[in-house]
Amino acid sequence: MRIRRRRATDAGAVPDRPAAAAGLHVRLGGKEILRGVDLDVRSGEVLGLVGPNGAGKSTLLAALSGDLEAASGGALLWDRPIGDWSALDVARRRAVLPQAHRVSFPFTVREVVEMGRAPWAGTTRADRDEERIADALARTETEDFAPRPFTSLSGGEQARVMLARVIAQDAGLVLLDEPTAALDLRHQELVGRLCRDLAAEGRAVVIVVHDLDLAAAYADRTALLSQGRIASCGKPAEVFTAERLGGVYRQPVKVEPDPDTGAPRVTPLRRIC
Repeated sequence: MRIRRRRATDAGAVPDRPAAAAGLHVRLGGKEILRGVDLDVRSGEVLGLVGPNGAGKSTLLAALSGDLEAASGGALLWDRPIGDWSALDVARRRAVLPQAHRVSFPFTVREVVEMGRAPWAGTTRADRDEERIADALARTETEDFAPRPFTSLSGGEQARVMLARVIAQDAGLVLLDEPTAALDLRHQELVGRLCRDLAAEGRAVVIVVHDLDLAAAYADRTALLSQGRIASCGKPAEVFTAERLGGVYRQPVKVEPDPDTGAPRVTPLRRIC
């Protein structure tokens, strides 16, 4: 059994449930995107959000981060409604990687990563800025890019730099929206291992991912979203059944255990004419 370590921060020890959705409804453009979602996010684990396009995965992540307001119900951060916290308090507790990576000015890679340390300016944790920045660059294999302009990098390289910024922030709750979308095979696996490492440090990690095999390999739990609701939540082996996935994705699939890891592997059933 994996030991889950608790870590103290200036924002307080990471609680067992650093975030949650409670009866969460979100409307965007007059359309109900989330329809009564209940979900606990637990420290020391990786939670994968999976589901087809438009299911509400990114919307749920944005609501958990406090970037989207609920129409009813709500999101909790450190067991309090997220709206009760100041922006600085939120930033010290949760770090967010959005899908889009926009940097308007020609900052260097190191300067972009350093932005993750902003919530800790003026605190005792600012003394560790250099250490945290160096660690984040190393863990994402972006040290060699440090002096280069962020805008000179490829899409995949930029994605890894933005992930380094999130890691440097040193928050107890880490929310990642499709962090592997622009990455090659090696760096997709690097992100999966990194999520596991962050969870082993006592953080809670929530990752939106389309690659079901990646979610099965690295997530402790997966929440399968469909039409704004959670169709199933639990261990990947419990959630990823051929019948359930085939129904939600409207695509027949085969689910078999990986011969090396035992994690479920999902293969679309194809008919090639």
